[in-house]
Amino acid sequence: MQTAFTAAQLADPETAASHAEIRKCVHCGFCTATCPTYVLLADERDSPRGRIELIKAMLEAGGPPAKETVTHVDRCLSCLACVTACPSGVDYAQLIDHGRAHIEAHYRRPWLERVLRAVIPGVLARPRRLRLALALGRLARPLEPVLEVLRLHRLAAMLRLVPKPAPSVRPRPSYPAEGASRGRVALLQGCVEPAMAPSIREAAIRLITRAGFEVVLAEGEGCCGALSEHLGRAEEARGFAAANVRAWTRAGPFDAIVTTAAGCGTTLKAYGHRLAGDADAAQAAALARDVLQFIGEVGLPPVTRPGALSVAYHAPCSLQHGQRIKAGPAALLARAGFEVREIPEGHLCCGSAGVYNILQPELAGRLRARKAANIARSGAAVVAAGNVGCIAQIAPAVDAPVIHPVELLDWATGGPKPPGLSGSAR
Repeated sequence: MQTAFTAAQLADPETAASHAEIRKCVHCGFCTATCPTYVLLADERDSPRGRIELIKAMLEAGGPPAKETVTHVDRCLSCLACVTACPSGVDYAQLIDHGRAHIEAHYRRPWLERVLRAVIPGVLARPRRLRLALALGRLARPLEPVLEVLRLHRLAAMLRLVPKPAPSVRPRPSYPAEGASRGRVALLQGCVEPAMAPSIREAAIRLITRAGFEVVLAEGEGCCGALSEHLGRAEEARGFAAANVRAWTRAGPFDAIVTTAAGCGTTLKAYGHRLAGDADAAQAAALARDVLQFIGEVGLPPVTRPGALSVAYHAPCSLQHGQRIKAGPAALLARAGFEVREIPEGHLCCGSAGVYNILQPELAGRLRARKAANIARSGAAVVAAGNVGCIAQIAPAVDAPVIHPVELLDWATGGPKPPGLSGSAR
């Protein structure tokens, strides 16, 4: 694709990086079949190649973008299915992140939208505030139909995502390895997951220590920055990344930095790019591992509770497209004795996509319904999803319990039954 950037524009490293990626695109169209918004809307502007054209024109022109451009960029889920499908190797993540940052810097949104976009990272990225917000959300759940009638769809969508209260154990700074120690890892504490599904972290700690590794929860660590990046708040995202790198450097050295949220893992693995020139950030990115990737590398502990429970494995977009981890998690579940079933259209996003289900509730709802129908076709007793956002998105739409794979693996290797499983599951 031809470009018309000036020399002055190309002096900016982000613009130069986007310029290089834009020029790789040959408009072949392979991306359109895998793009959820194009599949739903059949609008070229809501396809990856269409958005690349819009982003190119926006960056070349500089200044405030057209409202139409903002609309179509906002509709992108950042699922990165297009990256998997692209034969030219276009780094679409670079382009959509740059496009969002430009919009955030140059486009003035309606005041209510500005407030919402400020509140989301201000609450979701801070666990204490999020716990309070969830408690208030449970009290307000009966108001969801009223909000829909008042056309306050985004507030209604937020209430739909509020889970039931879950008991949690106060975390310790570190957890020793069981038996002879094989190493030491940092476990990303995260921000949303501990408040919405604390059982995931507890299962991960048990599984990793059972595999022979000490687990450390580094003091001073916080949000990975993914939520801010989805909103185009690039500097805020870099601030979160820098704070985490400092926390891990102080608490290290580590053999790996493990996360139980696939979306966070994709962000961690990009820290070397986000904090270019920072050797510690590059080292952190190299050590970053999704928990399922890590267990696959170091070996699953001996299975003590084999069974034939059928499991539909939902591959989060951030794992299968963002991190290119595809067969490994399903293979681990099979090795643990579960009967793993494929979900039709498994490459398509469920509609969670960070905060997409809050900002674009109509499209997210259509994608959730499509995903739920495909899950039902699998006939599985349980759904396994390795990202808390996917779990929150899918759970209200399916009859089967939706559980993180690490909870199933922990259960199979000696841990307690996951709290989400019904009494009939063995």
